[in-house]
Amino acid sequence: MMASSLQQTSVTQRARRVLPEALRHSSVLTLLRLSIAEDVRPEGEWPPDEEAAVRDRTSMATLDPDARLEGRLVAKQAGVIVGLPVARALFQLVDADLSLSPVVAEGGMVEAGQTVANVAGPGRALLTAERPALNFVGRLSGIATLTHQFVEAVSQTHADILDTRKTLPGHRRTDKYAVRQGGGRNHRMGLYDMVLVKDNHIDGAGGVTEAIRRVRETHGEKYPIEVEVKTLDELDEALALAPDVILLDNMPPDTLCRAVERTGGRVPLEASGGVTLDTVEAVAETGVDRISVGALTHSPDALDVSIRAR
Repeated sequence: MMASSLQQTSVTQRARRVLPEALRHSSVLTLLRLSIAEDVRPEGEWPPDEEAAVRDRTSMATLDPDARLEGRLVAKQAGVIVGLPVARALFQLVDADLSLSPVVAEGGMVEAGQTVANVAGPGRALLTAERPALNFVGRLSGIATLTHQFVEAVSQTHADILDTRKTLPGHRRTDKYAVRQGGGRNHRMGLYDMVLVKDNHIDGAGGVTEAIRRVRETHGEKYPIEVEVKTLDELDEALALAPDVILLDNMPPDTLCRAVERTGGRVPLEASGGVTLDTVEAVAETGVDRISVGALTHSPDALDVSIRAR
């Protein structure tokens, strides 16, 4: 029997309440529901019916219906722990009687072997929620940990570390939340909240000047404008147009230094393109204001976390 729409609304509201304000978004709740549905329904559809919690075939066979479990969520590696509110919300979507109680602060540093949260509740439901919850905590902690490493690498400069739109599809808000928890800053959330004029736009419009003219003709001053340049000549052209930010794409450090000198602080400069932990300090020391790093979200190593319950 399918749960009523009123019941589903109540379940969603319960999950929404335990999320931080930045994640109380329909896309995040949809993502959480999908992560459960793909594990308990052959077709991955939502809402699951009242039998969804027992479609974990293993738990259904091995645990009594009234069995309860308690355990710990443990970090098996040192890093920045992020995603505990997300895991808690997922628990609430699976079963109102499940609890996840953090014992460390969201965004805090943890050591290998450290308990980060206590978990408890109906056994079948807990084991149903276990893997998707760990997937979120592991991924988000991995993003935050990598971001923290980049931020530390440039801490002796004034450069900020920014993410990009190279996020796992469907995970945009959670991925970018993890970047902030790691000490980084968010670039645009999507194509809708700023204008970033890149090489294909410039080629399509017939040049930097024409591209910016069309943007201002269409949007006026409604959105911040950033323009990508690949050469110092393009930089000079862009400077004359006074955009809000200029993106210096794939320039080596010596060219970045010349770009900073030419700009003289008139427009914030962002360096981008293949920046790694080995190169980010040299990029920051050129004097650029921002460094965008796609690797923060497109290829982080998940932090190894586990739940041991009995």
